Amino acid sequence: MRVRVAILDSGINPDHPHVGRVMGGIFFHTKGESPDFVDRLGHGTAVAGVIREKTPAAELYAVRIFDSRLAANIETLMRGLDWCLVHGIHVVNLSVGTANEQHRPRFEDFLHRARSQEVFVVSAANMLPGMLEGAIGVDSDPECDRDTCKFRDGIFLASPYPRSIPGVPKEYNLHGISFAIANCSGLLARAMESYGPADAYREFVARAER
Repeated sequence: MRVRVAILDSGINPDHPHVGRVMGGIFFHTKGESPDFVDRLGHGTAVAGVIREKTPAAELYAVRIFDSRLAANIETLMRGLDWCLVHGIHVVNLSVGTANEQHRPRFEDFLHRARSQEVFVVSAANMLPGMLEGAIGVDSDPECDRDTCKFRDGIFLASPYPRSIPGVPKEYNLHGISFAIANCSGLLARAMESYGPADAYREFVARAER
């Protein structure tokens, strides 16, 4: 199947050679929304490049929720998440999260609706919504190969590094939990291409437990 992956981030630069075609997207901001999903910060583009490397045939969508900095309020975030459900997204890559417990009910409601549509939400395991049942919580493991995930105690572990830059030690490249999430999203999308939404998660866990 052709998997649709939404990247909730700073947008995507569709002209970047690591990204390829972007199927479309939207920009949610405090004053409304616009079709301008082009990335001005670089973070979302780097995340998209990681996912594209894992799943060259995936359909990528940019849901831009960051503007001048890598932060968004809860209303903007929820609008981005709801857009994914309306537009038939299969995998939601969410690098942003919160520790604010007052938002837990909203995330739980969203994850319930996402599960009913066989939508997978991949986010940081130590924050909302990634720590909740129904989300795919990810933590970074520098020892993990970039082409595999591990599954331990209900959490996926993935490499915090994007693809390497020739001549640059990986420690000096961009790295962090955002890229662990992206590596996991890309590998999940790859499994979904082969097994479909109903069986992809079971197969994904089985591979990660090996």
